[in-house]
Amino acid sequence: MFICQKLQTLAIRLTASHHQECIHSSHLSPREIEVLKWSAYGKTASDVAAILSLSERTVNFHVNSAIKKMGVANKMSAVVAAVKSRMI
Repeated sequence: MFICQKLQTLAIRLTASHHQECIHSSHLSPREIEVLKWSAYGKTASDVAAILSLSERTVNFHVNSAIKKMGVANKMSAVVAAVKSRMI
Protein backbone atom coordinates (compact mmCIF):
# COMPACT_ATOMS: atom_id res chain seq x y z
CA MET A 1 0.00 0.00 0.00
CA PHE A 2 2.85 2.37 0.88
CA ILE A 3 4.56 1.81 -2.48
CA CYS A 4 1.29 2.39 -4.36
CA GLN A 5 0.76 5.72 -2.60
CA LYS A 6 4.32 6.82 -3.38
CA LEU A 7 3.97 5.83 -7.04
CA GLN A 8 0.66 7.68 -7.32
CA THR A 9 2.16 10.82 -5.77
CA LEU A 10 5.12 10.65 -8.15
CA ALA A 11 2.84 10.12 -11.16
CA ILE A 12 0.72 13.14 -10.21
CA ARG A 13 3.79 15.34 -9.84
CA LEU A 14 5.23 14.25 -13.18
CA THR A 15 1.92 14.75 -14.96
CA ALA A 16 1.40 18.21 -13.44
CA SER A 17 4.93 19.35 -14.26
CA HIS A 18 4.64 18.05 -17.82
CA HIS A 19 1.33 19.90 -18.27
CA GLN A 20 2.89 23.15 -16.99
CA GLU A 21 5.87 22.68 -19.34
CA CYS A 22 3.49 22.29 -22.29
CA ILE A 23 1.69 25.48 -21.36
CA HIS A 24 4.85 27.50 -20.76
CA SER A 25 6.56 26.23 -23.90
CA SER A 26 3.60 27.08 -26.11
CA HIS A 27 4.11 30.26 -28.04
CA LEU A 28 0.75 31.73 -28.87
CA SER A 29 0.48 34.42 -31.48
CA PRO A 30 -0.87 37.81 -30.47
CA ARG A 31 -4.09 37.06 -32.38
CA GLU A 32 -4.55 33.71 -30.61
CA ILE A 33 -4.13 35.45 -27.27
CA GLU A 34 -6.60 38.14 -28.28
CA VAL A 35 -9.19 35.58 -29.37
CA LEU A 36 -8.77 33.65 -26.10
CA LYS A 37 -9.11 36.91 -24.16
CA TRP A 38 -12.46 37.67 -25.77
CA SER A 39 -13.52 34.06 -25.21
CA ALA A 40 -12.68 34.49 -21.54
CA TYR A 41 -15.16 37.39 -21.48
CA GLY A 42 -17.83 34.94 -22.65
CA LYS A 43 -17.94 36.01 -26.29
CA THR A 44 -18.89 33.48 -28.94
CA ALA A 45 -16.90 32.96 -32.12
CA SER A 46 -19.35 35.13 -34.06
CA ASP A 47 -19.09 37.87 -31.41
CA VAL A 48 -15.29 37.78 -31.53
CA ALA A 49 -15.39 37.83 -35.33
CA ALA A 50 -17.50 40.99 -35.29
CA ILE A 51 -15.32 42.66 -32.65
CA LEU A 52 -12.04 41.91 -34.44
CA SER A 53 -13.40 42.31 -38.00
CA LEU A 54 -12.59 38.70 -38.86
CA SER A 55 -14.61 35.84 -40.24
CA GLU A 56 -15.99 33.31 -37.79
CA ARG A 57 -13.92 30.66 -39.55
CA THR A 58 -10.73 32.64 -38.87
CA VAL A 59 -11.63 32.99 -35.19
CA ASN A 60 -12.20 29.24 -34.96
CA PHE A 61 -8.86 28.67 -36.70
CA HIS A 62 -7.06 30.75 -34.06
CA VAL A 63 -8.89 28.97 -31.24
CA ASN A 64 -8.03 25.54 -32.63
CA SER A 65 -4.42 26.57 -33.14
CA ALA A 66 -4.18 27.71 -29.51
CA ILE A 67 -5.79 24.46 -28.34
CA LYS A 68 -3.17 22.41 -30.22
CA LYS A 69 -0.25 24.52 -29.03
CA MET A 70 -1.37 24.34 -25.40
CA GLY A 71 -2.18 20.64 -25.51
CA VAL A 72 -5.68 21.02 -24.09
CA ALA A 73 -9.01 19.50 -25.08
CA ASN A 74 -11.26 22.48 -25.83
CA LYS A 75 -11.66 26.25 -25.93
CA MET A 76 -12.54 26.68 -22.27
CA SER A 77 -9.54 24.58 -21.24
CA ALA A 78 -7.37 26.81 -23.40
CA VAL A 79 -8.84 29.92 -21.74
CA VAL A 80 -8.25 28.49 -18.26
CA ALA A 81 -4.69 27.46 -19.14
CA ALA A 82 -3.97 30.90 -20.61
CA VAL A 83 -5.30 32.62 -17.48
CA LYS A 84 -3.29 30.33 -15.20
CA SER A 85 -0.10 31.00 -17.16
CA ARG A 86 -0.91 34.74 -17.22
CA MET A 87 -1.02 35.00 -20.99
CA ILE A 88 -4.36 36.77 -20.68
